[in-house]
Amino acid sequence: MDYSKLSKEVAYALRHAPWEYGLELDAEGWVDINQLLSSLHECEKWKKVSEHDLHVMIEKSDKKRYEISNGKIRALYGHSIPQRIIKEQKCPPEVLYHGTARRFVKSIKEKGLQPQGRQYVHLSADVETALQVGKRRDIKPVLLIVNALEAWSEGIKFYLGNDKVWLADAIPSKYIRFE
Repeated sequence: MDYSKLSKEVAYALRHAPWEYGLELDAEGWVDINQLLSSLHECEKWKKVSEHDLHVMIEKSDKKRYEISNGKIRALYGHSIPQRIIKEQKCPPEVLYHGTARRFVKSIKEKGLQPQGRQYVHLSADVETALQVGKRRDIKPVLLIVNALEAWSEGIKFYLGNDKVWLADAIPSKYIRFE
């Protein structure tokens, strides 16, 4: 079983196009595992995927993208679907990080960080993860330091994605330092 490819398929189903799989996500992004498996089984490539495989896929992943609870599964972050996934607000650490391509710096200085095609702005709890994300679009990404606790104290909402990913609706540029 190629768990990396399975993870990409599940990400597409849960984060980007649940309707293509006949899935109905609840307000928090949960879907019944049997519903997901039934949909996956319609494709020859995924005919033999089991709930156990989904657990193994989660365990083998370098990033915590999904969680399973009470017979349901959900993606923790990265949604681009129109239905807004409700997240619980959490007080962030003092600073969070965001790695970005150099070509976006001017726009970020003017408009702050915006979610673009996603539901939330994605921030990292550590520099390494932020730079890794930034390198997807630029070999020399710019590291942004977000004064998260200050932003929180002034009304900006933050949500915990997982142990390395934090989410926000938007981050005004006044809370961002450019390295």
